[in-house]
Amino acid sequence: MLLTLTTTHRPATDLGYLLVKHPDRVHSFELPVGAAHVVYPEASEQRCTVALLVDVDPLRLAGGRGKGRGRSQPAAPDTFTLGQYVNDRPYAASSLLSSALAKVFRSALRGESRDRPELAAAAIPLEVRVPVLRCRGGADLADRMFAPLGWAVTATPIPLDEAYPQWGDSWYVDLTLTGTLRLADALNHLYVLLPVLDDAKHYWVAPDEIDKLLRAGAGWLAGHPERSTITRRYLAHRRALAGEALTRLAEQRLADEPPVDSVAESDGEETPSRPSLAARRREAVLAALAASGATRVLDLGCGPGALLSALVGDRRYTEIVGTDVSARALTLAERRLRLDRLPERQRDRIRLWQSALTYRDDRLRGYDAAVLMEVVEHVDPPRLPALEDAVFGHARPGTVVVTTPNVEHNVRYEGLTPGRFRHPDHRFEWTRAEFAAWVDRVAATHGYTATIDGIGDDDPEVGPPTQLAVFRTAETTKTDETTKTDETTKEETR
Repeated sequence: MLLTLTTTHRPATDLGYLLVKHPDRVHSFELPVGAAHVVYPEASEQRCTVALLVDVDPLRLAGGRGKGRGRSQPAAPDTFTLGQYVNDRPYAASSLLSSALAKVFRSALRGESRDRPELAAAAIPLEVRVPVLRCRGGADLADRMFAPLGWAVTATPIPLDEAYPQWGDSWYVDLTLTGTLRLADALNHLYVLLPVLDDAKHYWVAPDEIDKLLRAGAGWLAGHPERSTITRRYLAHRRALAGEALTRLAEQRLADEPPVDSVAESDGEETPSRPSLAARRREAVLAALAASGATRVLDLGCGPGALLSALVGDRRYTEIVGTDVSARALTLAERRLRLDRLPERQRDRIRLWQSALTYRDDRLRGYDAAVLMEVVEHVDPPRLPALEDAVFGHARPGTVVVTTPNVEHNVRYEGLTPGRFRHPDHRFEWTRAEFAAWVDRVAATHGYTATIDGIGDDDPEVGPPTQLAVFRTAETTKTDETTKTDETTKEETR
């Protein structure tokens, strides 16, 4: 398998200093599955190209197989007996090439250069070519992986047989990346994303792979729009490892970015008579909870604890639970609530639990009400059914209060460019019709009734900035009707 990397930065031969590989020599390295060779097909002051050639020995590769293959690997073409010896591993870029990069260009991956430290820290023009890359997801997936990182991507599908074009394309693409980046960033992108696109690691994925992923993804993975796919594939679809990695990435994002986009957080200028949109949202949620008669409440995806503070101040709530996937968010919530200073009786009302809303959690069952305030839009759309099952199906609180942005209202925010969401971590934002369709489907599927309202000024053209839905189980609705009837009877008696 082959990878070439070219620069036109002058003098271009300084690439040899960055890689610690002299252009006039052939450099060879022993690998567990064969050998790696580094050569320079061209090396002039104007243009320099380095080639990494990995020579895989099928017998040595087969000798290391059979241990802890990831869930994605049974779909690979080498999972039958003969396939251990006759396969595409010697020719198509994969995790084998990624491992070779880590061994051969170790100091360059770390961004270190004893001879050219200033150049190692600088962005330089680069072109990377991988002529044969197995890409499970096609050329579009390759573009979605590399384009957000500043690369211009050309991924040309390779036909199964050029003589028979009617057979269509193969699983492979000819990948070319061009951009101006630090060499270390470019190599780390390749180190992570080559095995992600291949989606079939050649070695057992252990817990220490999380640290490798986060180390190579430092500065770019936490903000990548495809980070969930990258994490799952890199960790061979091992659910527990991917969950831990995504939690740590969420903590990084919380530390690096503001919790809410400042452009969309205030609905006009805030004054004592005109509270911010965030404050109005909390007031609407608190009003819905009060109307439900709930005393035991879940704040799901509580973040730093803005809603929890208001709940703690209301004595009607005898048990309050805040959950979040981010341990850092829970730490901030604990500080905000000043749990260490509260009297024991007050402190016993409050629980803070780390929990992912896309997984069933038995601790969340049996509560009167749950709140998903500005949460659902942070979930990848393919994972929404898992959230629906975990919250509405498994936990099944009597009342569920959901708020989410109204994307139609975004045109009213001057600093919000078309196509941009209100927060960099939003995976989608719904129109009013899309939200209503989702509410109707979830209610019908899980046996709830639901009402929809808005929060903030109701623009006659684009609606309010925030959408609100209140779901209630049939049992809760029936109890409320009985309570209202009793109250009416008492009033008539008086």
